[in-house]
Amino acid sequence: MGSAMEFTQLKIDGAWLIGPERHKDERGWFARVYCEDLFAARGLVTRYPQQSLSFSREKATLRGLHYQASPHTETKIVSCLQGCVWDVLVDLRPDSPTYLEWEAWELSSENGYQLYIPAGCAHGFLTRSGDALMRYLISEPYVPDSARGVRFDDPALGIPWPEQPRVMSDKDRSWTWLTTEP
Repeated sequence: MGSAMEFTQLKIDGAWLIGPERHKDERGWFARVYCEDLFAARGLVTRYPQQSLSFSREKATLRGLHYQASPHTETKIVSCLQGCVWDVLVDLRPDSPTYLEWEAWELSSENGYQLYIPAGCAHGFLTRSGDALMRYLISEPYVPDSARGVRFDDPALGIPWPEQPRVMSDKDRSWTWLTTEP
């Protein structure tokens, strides 16, 4: 059985929404979620030496907006294995034609979508359900000294989050603004 994947190029330069083609039968369904050849054919990163999971117990939990500073920038593929999230990527590459633009998609266990987030973009999400489980494929090992973030409510971005976050870390609350205006 050949399992295809649907790749949709997003407005953020180098970002993709990847949808599974689910093959259903009486047992449930089967879907391919990664294929090195399909990624390579589009010039996308194919090596992911780190995989991580995050679990958020409460609805309206915010994680992000996170990124790794150069020279440790990371490409990520993120998906929601359980529950539902509103997932956001922000282009922080000054030389990019989409610099400071953002895009958001609903990722859920129901729709099976994945986001391909190019290096130099920040990533975060707001849970739309309780018990949300996220999977990250990451192109570079995590370097704590290179961890950076952007405030989720930075006016320079103007992201209209679907609801006010109720749960977030002190670290995510304390990221600086992209501009000097609060």
